[in-house]
Amino acid sequence: MLLNEFLGIRYPFMQGGMAQIATGRFAAAVCEAGALGIIASGGLSAEALRAEIAELRTLTDKPFGVNLMLMHPQIAELAELLVEQRVPVITTGAGNPAPYIAAFKASGAKVIPVIPSVALAQRMERSGADAVVAEGTESGGHVGELTTMALLPQVVAAVSIPVIAAGGIASGRQLCAALALGAIGAQMGTALLVSEECPIHANYKQALLDARDTGTTVTGRVSGTPVRLLKNKMSREYLALEQSGASREEFEGMALGSLKRAVREGDLERGSFMAGQVAGQLTEIRPLASIFSELMSDYAKVRKGLPEL
Repeated sequence: MLLNEFLGIRYPFMQGGMAQIATGRFAAAVCEAGALGIIASGGLSAEALRAEIAELRTLTDKPFGVNLMLMHPQIAELAELLVEQRVPVITTGAGNPAPYIAAFKASGAKVIPVIPSVALAQRMERSGADAVVAEGTESGGHVGELTTMALLPQVVAAVSIPVIAAGGIASGRQLCAALALGAIGAQMGTALLVSEECPIHANYKQALLDARDTGTTVTGRVSGTPVRLLKNKMSREYLALEQSGASREEFEGMALGSLKRAVREGDLERGSFMAGQVAGQLTEIRPLASIFSELMSDYAKVRKGLPEL
């Protein structure tokens, strides 16, 4: 069973829950293009999230999801809201969703935590998760240490629930590899940032198109909160601060508002342009429908052309 069958959608793709980017309108556009759109709860109050869900429902009647950021200061209120709203799919990150899984499932939701390790995948299975997203360090934003190539098959071997691949997927060839490693589909973020429908600043999209294969770096390893983003003046200064032994307050001061400066203002020097390593593959801005259909077409060609052993 592939992800599209599991979720009742056209293509075996989920959109990543990218804070300040994955709005109700963008998630609805993803749904209409055939994948699972996901609203990000990070940075939203309960009422703001309610409004995003309402807007999405005016734009599509297809299945959708909400990504619940478990370190959110209003986490209990957000969790209650998702139950009240009967959100069809709930993905989680930055914490342990176990206390909420029973209530989510009772409301009819499929619960799909994002995990960076085998141990956490097994814990989520024991807690009742319907599937997990195995996210490799190639991905943008907050990352773990294991690559998708290493993490994915180990998670598939360790759990009996479906596994979705994330990190390093932006082509049919990469989708083919993920399925060969045991995934039922893919979660994508970076590849969708250069869609026509994505609400980020034009400078953000152009920075992605200009990126090379080595165009990303990881900040925050010293403080235990690693984040992958495009290289720019801000990321270089942040890494220099880490090497100097600066205080947490100095790190936080530099990072404060940096995602907003990237997403809304397009500040190429001071913005935090979160992106995965596939940024170097991105060459043009296209509609979401074109991105998904080309991925599937390329996947079919690659699979057909694989040599027999």
